[in-house]
Amino acid sequence: MEETISLKELFQTLKKRIVLIISITLIAMIISGVVSYFVITPEYKSSTQILVNQAKDSESMYSQNEVQTNIQLINTYSVILKSAAILNDVRNELNLDMSVAELNNKISVESAQNSQIMTISVTDSDPALALKIANKTAEVFETQIKKLMKINNVNILPLADDQENQSPVSPNPLLNIAIAALVGLMIGIGVAFLLEYLDNTVKTEQDIEKLLGVPVLGAISTIDDNKEVKLRGNRK
Repeated sequence: MEETISLKELFQTLKKRIVLIISITLIAMIISGVVSYFVITPEYKSSTQILVNQAKDSESMYSQNEVQTNIQLINTYSVILKSAAILNDVRNELNLDMSVAELNNKISVESAQNSQIMTISVTDSDPALALKIANKTAEVFETQIKKLMKINNVNILPLADDQENQSPVSPNPLLNIAIAALVGLMIGIGVAFLLEYLDNTVKTEQDIEKLLGVPVLGAISTIDDNKEVKLRGNRK
């Protein structure tokens, strides 16, 4: 019985503060929408791919060891690709007005498990610039890796050339608004219970019992003036 009463009190608290909860939720959603659409600069992502594979003539066969060696080299290549030796040339050839560290933060290198393909992705507020950086990084890496490691097992797959009209990858306004709605709802509920906890006014018989520690023997109900007049008239 006590658990049912407690649950009922919780719902009554939420019902009493429903306007506050809805208001906080809507404010959070509006703020998130404004920030997502008008404050945060959209970011675009362009990618190109590099195949790590030793050149072979038509009569040669690939061994499992060679494939595994190429796969293991990808980790080394990923580090070299984002090194100053590569990025300095990319920055200079494209006349980029940014530091090597800033350029490094825009570039990410990924490879699928047991794959000989490296994917170079560049994120920037300008989709055309992101595309140029991705392609130029791949070109510079292909040239420099031959000098640095004295090997020729890197080939660029067809360069990306149709990614300038893509949609931004961030921010995601709908996702941000949904998250803001959830956070706003939680904050609203938390504020509602906090206000209820801080409200120490006496409202019910149960409040009196908790406050004084004695049982309530009776209660005087509120009588409406109109009903009182009708009651007196009936008595006459």
